[in-house]
Amino acid sequence: MANSETLEEFYQHKFNWLPDNLQQDIGHFNVFRLEDCMGPNSAPIQYSRKDFYKITLIRGKNIYHYADKSLETDGPTLIFFNPQVPYTWEGGPDSISGYFCIFTEGFFSGRIRDGLGDLPMFTPGGKPAYLLNEAQEAHVQGIFEKMLEEINSDYQYKYDLLRNYVTETVHYAMKMQPSESLYQHPNANSRITAVFTELLERQFPIESTSQRFTFRSANDFAQQLSVHVNHLNRAIRETTGKTTTTHIAERIASEAVALLKHTNWNISEISYSLGFEEPAHFNNFFKKQTSQTPSSFRIV
Repeated sequence: MANSETLEEFYQHKFNWLPDNLQQDIGHFNVFRLEDCMGPNSAPIQYSRKDFYKITLIRGKNIYHYADKSLETDGPTLIFFNPQVPYTWEGGPDSISGYFCIFTEGFFSGRIRDGLGDLPMFTPGGKPAYLLNEAQEAHVQGIFEKMLEEINSDYQYKYDLLRNYVTETVHYAMKMQPSESLYQHPNANSRITAVFTELLERQFPIESTSQRFTFRSANDFAQQLSVHVNHLNRAIRETTGKTTTTHIAERIASEAVALLKHTNWNISEISYSLGFEEPAHFNNFFKKQTSQTPSSFRIV
């Protein structure tokens, strides 16, 4: 899987510039109007995790693919994204409007009881979307407008105030119930299988001996997708007829064949890059998959 999108990559991707305060000690925060970031030439959002939190107020018809879920919004919706769950977004036919803010864990370090990750909208497997009525939309819009005004001010303690605005948004959402009706699964098993396959493929190709395949078990992938491992295994077996473990093993074996054929790396280097702790474990795995040892395969 590709690395999480960093703040630097986010700014370069969206705006082709970096803010001066990106590395400040208090943690990073920024806020934007969506229409300023969604022009006809804007780059698409890649399916990936980010290394920052994001809160979005978005209007219109849109689809967010969030782990194994799809959120279909039609109307003002408040959505929370955490750094642990990969997502992407598809815009509808209408023009996009709204707001979003981004912030790092350090921006709230020690200021929220039990930490950001324990808040209901940020927990793995949680429901991050809240459909808003007219009054709720006006209230949340007001908070974002205050954020935009404050971020551009010279007030000495503006980040304390901005932190309060984010906290107000979080608590305002927690007083509501997440919108279950937004979660559409026309074919949930196909969706989670496609997401699993994409996450698996994003770990390849292995291009250097320092690169390492890290998600090696069904449980590793289930944690990345914020689903129970039994749910993942059942969906993949019903969709493909194979187990999650079989898919992973076949992909590792395929990459091992490519590395043995097309690199001059020694067996230990290939073993390490594919996530094996010992070359002997790799030898046993490869022989089970191909009926040959890595050394004999390379000679042929």
